[in-house]
Amino acid sequence: MAKDQIILGIDPGTTVMGYGIIRVKDNKAEMITMGVLELKKYSDHYQKLQRIFARTLSLIDEYNPVCLAIEAPFFGKNVQSMLKLGRAQGAAIAAALYRDLPVNEYAPLKIKMSITGNGRAAKEQVADMLRRYLRIPQENMLPQLDATDGLAAAYCHFLQSGKPTTDSEYKSWKDYINQNSSRIKK
Repeated sequence: MAKDQIILGIDPGTTVMGYGIIRVKDNKAEMITMGVLELKKYSDHYQKLQRIFARTLSLIDEYNPVCLAIEAPFFGKNVQSMLKLGRAQGAAIAAALYRDLPVNEYAPLKIKMSITGNGRAAKEQVADMLRRYLRIPQENMLPQLDATDGLAAAYCHFLQSGKPTTDSEYKSWKDYINQNSSRIKK
């Protein structure tokens, strides 16, 4: 991985799209921003796709990332939901490709595993570990977990791209458990 770079992470969705942007400097990651694109107010699915494309493009133009890390749709039971989610992912990918950015796709299980050590971790666990790894003050955490899911995609790409170093007080999920065993319900 290059010494200094910016990674855009996206959690695609047709109701809410989450995004997070990290800066990697000297092989250490820090959060630049995270947020959500609310799509509930749009009833037309194609208008939602246009908004996803436009917002992804604006994030690319504003922050100049070197790549897009995006969460792959998971296989659910509702085929129509899967198709809509795939289209949302495609709109974000199309925006990245339009700006000649490489795209890296990660399964939800892979993202959770790389951050928490547990592929079945809850979204709250992922958000808490990101807060700790990236030293994000609690007051800067957003209530929408879609935002931290987007940030998680970017951080997963960082972890998969090389041997990161960290100033975090936790070096692994096991280390976190060992240091917080009194707070963990058994």
